[in-house]
Amino acid sequence: MRCSPDLRQRVVGFVHGGGSKAEAARRFKVGEASVYRWLQPGGLTYQRPGPRRARKLDWEQLRRHVEAQPDQTQAERARHFQVSRHCIWNALHKLAVTHKNKDGLSRT
Repeated sequence: MRCSPDLRQRVVGFVHGGGSKAEAARRFKVGEASVYRWLQPGGLTYQRPGPRRARKLDWEQLRRHVEAQPDQTQAERARHFQVSRHCIWNALHKLAVTHKNKDGLSRT
């Protein structure tokens, strides 16, 4: 559960006012690890997990890449474009690009 910004500021203020980190954790009923994390630079601001900055995938460039190198996996494409594999999967799905077995052999 995420704590409110007000609670975080009160905990940090308590420690900066001379209280111990362990006492702050007990008094405000939060974990000691949270107290330590909030005291780090930038610790009071909540950051969503995941990539730190948004990357935009150029779908036309992806389409050309698929045509030029049809045998690459989604993971290889994700590394090439520096995005997640799910981003590549989603873009290929929306572009209606599918991986077809072109050699005529069944893979069972």
